[in-house]
Amino acid sequence: MIKGKKKDGKKKDAKKDGKKDDKKSKESPSTPAESSLTAVSDLQSEPVSEDTQSVPEAADKEPGVKKPPVQPFRPIHEEPLLAQVIIKSYEGEQVDEFYEGEGFIIFEGGNTYKGLFSKGYMHGEGTYTWADGVKYEGRFTKNVLTHSGRYTWKDGSVYEGSIQDGLRHGYGVFRSGAHPISYAGCWCNGKRHGKGMICYDQKCTSWYSGDWVNNVREGWGSRRYRSGNTYEGQWKKNLRHGYGQMKWLTDNQEYRGQWECGVQQGFGIHTWFLQRMEMSQYCLRNEYMGNFVQGERHGHGLFFYASGEIYSGEWVHNKKHGRGTFVFANGRLFQGEFVNDRPVQCPFLQEAAVRAKKRKATSEKGSRHSEKTTHINALPKRSNLGSDIDLKISSLLDSFPRQDRKKELEKIELAVAEHISSLRKAYYFYSTLGCSPSPDNTYTLTRLQFWRFLKDCRFHFPSRTLAEMDRLLRGDNPLEKIHLPCDIILFNTFVSNLVQLAFHIYHEKYKDKVPRLWNCFLEMMTKNVLPFACRVQGILYSGVEFTSFAMSYFNKCWEIYEDFCRPSPGPPFEWTVKLRQFLWMLSDFKLLSEELTAPRVVGIFVKVGASVPGVHGVNLELQMVFLEFFEALLECALVYVTEDMIQQKEARDDQKISSFEIKETSAVSHTEYFLSQLLRPCEDTKLARQPSLLETLLSFPVTRGENKDDVSLSDKDVEEDQESCLETELSDESEEDELKKLFSLWMCKVEIFFTTKLFPAFEHERVLRDKIKENKKQDAELAGLRKIQAEELQRLIAEKEVEAAKRREAAALEGKAKPRRLISKKYPTWARLLSRLNL
Repeated sequence: MIKGKKKDGKKKDAKKDGKKDDKKSKESPSTPAESSLTAVSDLQSEPVSEDTQSVPEAADKEPGVKKPPVQPFRPIHEEPLLAQVIIKSYEGEQVDEFYEGEGFIIFEGGNTYKGLFSKGYMHGEGTYTWADGVKYEGRFTKNVLTHSGRYTWKDGSVYEGSIQDGLRHGYGVFRSGAHPISYAGCWCNGKRHGKGMICYDQKCTSWYSGDWVNNVREGWGSRRYRSGNTYEGQWKKNLRHGYGQMKWLTDNQEYRGQWECGVQQGFGIHTWFLQRMEMSQYCLRNEYMGNFVQGERHGHGLFFYASGEIYSGEWVHNKKHGRGTFVFANGRLFQGEFVNDRPVQCPFLQEAAVRAKKRKATSEKGSRHSEKTTHINALPKRSNLGSDIDLKISSLLDSFPRQDRKKELEKIELAVAEHISSLRKAYYFYSTLGCSPSPDNTYTLTRLQFWRFLKDCRFHFPSRTLAEMDRLLRGDNPLEKIHLPCDIILFNTFVSNLVQLAFHIYHEKYKDKVPRLWNCFLEMMTKNVLPFACRVQGILYSGVEFTSFAMSYFNKCWEIYEDFCRPSPGPPFEWTVKLRQFLWMLSDFKLLSEELTAPRVVGIFVKVGASVPGVHGVNLELQMVFLEFFEALLECALVYVTEDMIQQKEARDDQKISSFEIKETSAVSHTEYFLSQLLRPCEDTKLARQPSLLETLLSFPVTRGENKDDVSLSDKDVEEDQESCLETELSDESEEDELKKLFSLWMCKVEIFFTTKLFPAFEHERVLRDKIKENKKQDAELAGLRKIQAEELQRLIAEKEVEAAKRREAAALEGKAKPRRLISKKYPTWARLLSRLNL
């Protein structure tokens, strides 16, 4: 017999019917009993499209829609009830008239069950199929679906994951059969609840990843739309609500601030990035900072124009309206009233215009009768390179005779001007390495990227190190900034550094030729820059995905580098790491193994360019900059981690994620992983959190920097079909697949090495150091306490000795006086006589 309990909406009836069924089953074992499994009250399939969704999510419209309506619940797929069923037939084993072991039941209405029974209950592994085609495969516990299982609906939709009382509960994956939609994450009582990610298409170009509360996006989450625009921030009832940051990638706009019901409301900052030409390093942007009402600039706000003007004052419906202050680019100031985005004409402005006309007329008359004399010598000297490049080589020119400095400067400026396009191209190329796309196409070079440029162009051959070059190019930088990897190097500094390096590398070769700087610079361009620039070597910048992944460990590795820095033996005595210290670090961390041996590490030093092999081997006293340190760690990771370690990690991860094996979920998990990498900050620069889309139209015809209105982006969020040649596509895909496999293997090894070996060993070492310091401090305190106790003991001993001496003296005096008293008592006459004689 099948014994069961009613759940959910039929609990009361279930209790009554259950009692009757129990009585019937006892009286007549052959009487069919009612069987019920816990129903899911609100299981819903994933949305058909981003506009029609099964949960009260807003349609996939980015900002521009005011007050998006909250859609009602539309359940599509629910876990069916397993109750009020009557057994039609049974095939299987029975023990004491109870179903036991394997069996097959057909219920009235067409439902079937095939699986294990125990004492009349469906108990163990089994498959239950409803008449409408819904099927459940998994575990049963006394007629209740529990632990883990798999639901399959008639349209091909599948759920596989944790089950509790017949409801989806815990971690699970749902895939819609009718639509390319999937959800992987946490469930609670049949609803999406907790952390989870939903993809609205097969390529996962549109997705949401974050917090859920009862099938509703609520809490903190990230949203990517098909257009590429992204939002990251707070949600409430499926709408952007609270603080959030949005990026319109297609229109180079960004908003960060407060949201309410899907639109900007409250204080916020909206930025319009102006696209610059390639190789630009200075950004231009319009920016509004102030209050928003229903997605419009309304209230007090401050607007910065790319052309240099500033407005501070009141706004009404995206227009300057009310009291405000406008500062022009030339510094002139206007304070007054604005109406409909225009300043109100004031009398003093009209008078100023009349005076300006009079001055112009007067100057024109005067110019007819006067001649203008220009003194050429009074004009400021202009550089041959233009106003944006000023060579900082004064200290280098000081080493030349005074009479040769002017000629040397002129010739080196001509040489730089001859190769300026190649230098700009190299600067722009290396400044983009490892960086996320800039909204305004501006990039600046960091010292880490500059080191990569020097390595690629072979400036470190034959015996120069990057640390020595940093000291040479130090300038006025303090000691702590000499080897700082995140230090910014502008283009004029980049060119000046190359001029100095060229002279110090080739000055001996051209010591008898004039001009020396010109010859040295041309030699450097011919032998170093032109043949090798933009041909990236090394593991760190070998691929975009791998670079983004590796840079996530940048800060922790820099922390380790700083911890192992020691003062340099020569001036300016800055702190660096030697190759020998790197080798000792691996030994202290117990990272040297059969695969990663000391000779193998020395080979890695040569590979990353930290050392050049000589006749007598590698000099371990050479110093490493952070680029060499970081790349050496990455190379060590690829050697140290074996296939067995990878398999062990995968086994541990599988155990952590779930107690069962989820089929066909690798694509979702990998996609989620890489999407999380895209939202990660690179080289310590955080990507802005992206709020929802709102159409905030600019209406400033007054200034040059803002004549481009915002476009409504909701109409752009459609899929674009791309046509391509099938053969080219297949060949490109095969190469890309190989590269992806290689980079995936590298990333797996790096993750295992850093997270399970290097970083824990470093933390353990740090704990040991702290304990040693604490023990030393405690030992010093104990030593001081013991010294004080010893001194106190010596003082007490001295006092005791003094007291003992006094007692001995007193006892001696008393011993001399006692015989006299006895004599005086026995012989008083003699005593008086002796006293008179003073005896």
